[in-house]
Amino acid sequence: MPYDDSLPPARRARPLSVAAALAAVCLTAAGCGGGPEAGEAGAASPRPGAGGASPTATTPSGGQPEPSGSAGATPSASASAEPLPRGPLTGRTVVIDPGHNPGNRDHTREIDEQVDIGTGRKECDTTGTSTDDGYAEARFTLDVSRRLRTLLEAEGARVRLTHDADRPFGPCIDERARIGNGAKADAVVSVHADGSAVGNRGFHVILPAGVKSGGADTSKIVKSSADLGARIAGHFVRTTGSAPSNYVGGNTGLDTRNDLGGLNLSTVPKVFVECGNMRDPKDAALLTSASWRQKAAQGLADGITSYLKG
Repeated sequence: MPYDDSLPPARRARPLSVAAALAAVCLTAAGCGGGPEAGEAGAASPRPGAGGASPTATTPSGGQPEPSGSAGATPSASASAEPLPRGPLTGRTVVIDPGHNPGNRDHTREIDEQVDIGTGRKECDTTGTSTDDGYAEARFTLDVSRRLRTLLEAEGARVRLTHDADRPFGPCIDERARIGNGAKADAVVSVHADGSAVGNRGFHVILPAGVKSGGADTSKIVKSSADLGARIAGHFVRTTGSAPSNYVGGNTGLDTRNDLGGLNLSTVPKVFVECGNMRDPKDAALLTSASWRQKAAQGLADGITSYLKG
């Protein structure tokens, strides 16, 4: 199957309270009916994959992008050097965290290195999942993240990506959290797609649990992250037409977890969004569609804008 990768514009939505956002999910979905993954950031001691340089990434037809190497824990900044337009998000900083990295598959030893997530230790990163015919989650997350960056920049936001296929692999999950923290982001969204069983469908937003252990303390971001997540859920269902997950989150589209380093180690409002299940053929048909990915990016942008204007 050829995978279409096209882009672009922006719009806005009114703020919702957490309760209203959840109600919107159930009222607008075609029947209310949401797995995990790594992918996070930062800027302390160098992590694996933080060195070297190589050419720009390329995407072979029907395949995954070739990893482009590049350096360090420096997040990828705005898409262009052009001044940002003034808009409702002028003065706001958003960090987008594309889950995984296309190059992870070639660096399994490095991404298997254990890192501290406060509540324990986990792998630096993982390769992510894919559809049955090989469309990789890492490719999906980059595409949606780039579309989302374009939409938010059109609203005036300063946008940073934790990576843009500009390093051989990673960043590690602890480093991904540190990138958002270091940017003093007003909101961080980690973009993912799930790899669950056939028949498990829909999106879900993962919220940080209350964690205070080791280097993790989410006490100051639990409430704000829940607000961000609820707004994203409400707008995502409305814009994409996808229902909340029928297998995670009790039909709310929201799930709370304490085992994801990118959430545990964040000191700024952050959520993960599992946009669909790549292993289910019906969800996979959506995730491989460029027009649906644009809707997904728009739903995320509308939810973020609603949160930042609220």
